[in-house]
Amino acid sequence: MTLLVLPPGPVAGSSPIAEVVCEPTPDMINRLEAQFGERRLGRGTRGYAQIMEVWADDSGDWTLIMTYASGTSCIVAMGENWEGVAREDPA
Repeated sequence: MTLLVLPPGPVAGSSPIAEVVCEPTPDMINRLEAQFGERRLGRGTRGYAQIMEVWADDSGDWTLIMTYASGTSCIVAMGENWEGVAREDPA
């Protein structure tokens, strides 16, 4: 099992979005959509008070965020070369 530990302050990285760790959810959504051109591709619940979301742009850069019931969203991971996978038809 791999554990991701984020430092308490901003994270240095090659992506400008790496400067954001946590912020109010409306601000995070605005940054992902307006500033970085990403759109939400999927989401799922994690318990009763958390939503995990995958956001990506047309070039394949992606961001994984955790949204909490408290109204805060945090970047969990980010990367490149996102490729959507279509569901297979079981028939």
